Amino acid sequence: MSPDAARAPMTAPVYLDNAATTPVDPRVAARMAECLTEAGVYGNPGSDAHEFGERAAERVERARAQVAAAAGAEPGEVIWTSGATEANNLAVFGAAHYYRDAGRHVVTARTEHRAVLDPCRELERRGWRVTYLVPDSGGGIDPGQVQAALQGDTTLVSIMHVNNEIGVVQDIAAIAAVCARHGVARLHVDAAQSMGKCAIDFGAAGVDLMSLSAHKVHGPKGVGALLVSRRRDLQLQALQFGGGQERGLRSGTVPTHQVVGMGEAFALAAAATAEGPRVAALRDRLWQGLEAIGRVLRNGAAQNTVPQLLNVSFEEVEGESLLAAVRAQVAVSTGSACASAAREPSYVLRALGRDERLAESSLRFSLGRFTTPQDIEVAVEAVAAAVARLRRIAGA
Repeated sequence: MSPDAARAPMTAPVYLDNAATTPVDPRVAARMAECLTEAGVYGNPGSDAHEFGERAAERVERARAQVAAAAGAEPGEVIWTSGATEANNLAVFGAAHYYRDAGRHVVTARTEHRAVLDPCRELERRGWRVTYLVPDSGGGIDPGQVQAALQGDTTLVSIMHVNNEIGVVQDIAAIAAVCARHGVARLHVDAAQSMGKCAIDFGAAGVDLMSLSAHKVHGPKGVGALLVSRRRDLQLQALQFGGGQERGLRSGTVPTHQVVGMGEAFALAAAATAEGPRVAALRDRLWQGLEAIGRVLRNGAAQNTVPQLLNVSFEEVEGESLLAAVRAQVAVSTGSACASAAREPSYVLRALGRDERLAESSLRFSLGRFTTPQDIEVAVEAVAAAVARLRRIAGA
């Protein structure tokens, strides 16, 4: 027996970390596999001199149409990227630099993903001014806050649709209307957590730029898209150059199997209309069980959130210790997977007004397509037992 096998638990832990990463849906994997072997569609979609490339290009365009249909966009507005992080960077840097002569002021929120906050901080180092909006105690950003923050030289506003840690949903249509009245400010929305969790209509909402991710909806990791509106003749400065693919905004060979996987995943997510109520019932059952433990606080608003996310702080319990105590039975996280290496209290929870101790004692539970009622029962029992033991040790 190998050392790894000796350390492995007898049974896999219940998986409640779907916001961080998800298993690829078997139907998605099957579509991807068709583009990986000699018997399938393995050509370079950028090569139109032969049938192999043409067939691959057809698959890519079909996937583009699938993503567009699921997100309420036009196929020509879909720009493939390596994921939402690249899409966010292209949106923030691309818009800021293209419109720099019109102004160098950006508006965003303290609760944005690091893939938006870090580019904004880099813009500050390059001479831009950035206003960071503070959410209310439930995590909401009022459109009036955006209105008040706009200045004459504001060229970009970036507000997340669904927060990746607490699940709060922002009113992006109202914020888009504020930006439209301003006339100069373009609105970018990080919607990596939105697809399959709440309705998305890029065109109807009046958003200018929207970042999407495949792996949040049981698609492959390493692929995403940036929606670039054609309504306002929006322009971006490219970040990388080469073959001129993706309207010159994202040069590089398009990975056929990846984008095909994303297209299939988005089509499946858009069709799963019954998923929300089912997951909401499981989330409510989970919260009721955790709340019964006592001295437990729910982070973020109970209303106007997606059902897939629940963030909870446990008083008199240190988060990392709790995570270690339950990891053999339940796979959860203390915050965003992209910030886990920092090992510091969640800046999202701190922005909501939680003190450092409570921010450190939080767990994020995220449910998905494969979550079952049995998973919820296992999670509640494991967390309750671990909290009781840790509080007993601490004398709390």
